[in-house]
Amino acid sequence: MYEISFIFRPGDYDEEFHRLDAEIDEDHELLHVVADDQLLALDDGWAYLPTGSAPLVVAGDGRPLRGRVAYMAQRDLLLPWLSVLDNVLLGRRLRRETIDAAVKGRAAALLAAVGLSEAAGLRPDALSGGMRQRAALARTLFEDRPVVLMDEPFSAVDAITRVRLQDLAADLLRGRTVLLVTHDPLEALRLGQRIFVMAGRPATLGEPLEPAGLAPRPVDDERVLALQGELLRRLAAAHS
Repeated sequence: MYEISFIFRPGDYDEEFHRLDAEIDEDHELLHVVADDQLLALDDGWAYLPTGSAPLVVAGDGRPLRGRVAYMAQRDLLLPWLSVLDNVLLGRRLRRETIDAAVKGRAAALLAAVGLSEAAGLRPDALSGGMRQRAALARTLFEDRPVVLMDEPFSAVDAITRVRLQDLAADLLRGRTVLLVTHDPLEALRLGQRIFVMAGRPATLGEPLEPAGLAPRPVDDERVLALQGELLRRLAAAHS
């Protein structure tokens, strides 16, 4: 059994965090994503909790998280037969919600924000890796959820594109609660407000690192580079 708990309290941190407490207390082998208050994504597939079970994720405002979470995966997961614009609109289409001119305009504005206005009518196979990830970011933002789960979203692109996407995501996700899973220490230090290292069997979370300043922090910031050494030591100890 793994037991992992952490809490975000409103007012403890700057505007990077939405006014929402999130407490996770999970005893399964691997919690990959908490998509709503009764649904898990484990390493071997999806599983629902029994009816009536206590929620795994509890919001401090008294409301369930179901319907308030967006997810961005390591792969862009764009549907190859849809245009970039239609991929951004996919969630709304699956929920059978109205897609009018105003909705399409908001999607187009997000594509402009990620630099993909001219690619809106293209299919994913016409895009570079970085463009595909920007499209996936636009799709995530279009859902307009207060909580965003990101599972190594920039690991599949080159180093320069990764830094640019980090900058873009930090700007566009400001004001939301973001739970980012990454194996890149520099990425964690550039984007994170609290950085936890998961270690051991059963897994535990040690004391967090809390980099100073707002994200995205410069890659050559002396404080970031100093903390990178400490974070690498913790990671090495976790895998020893």
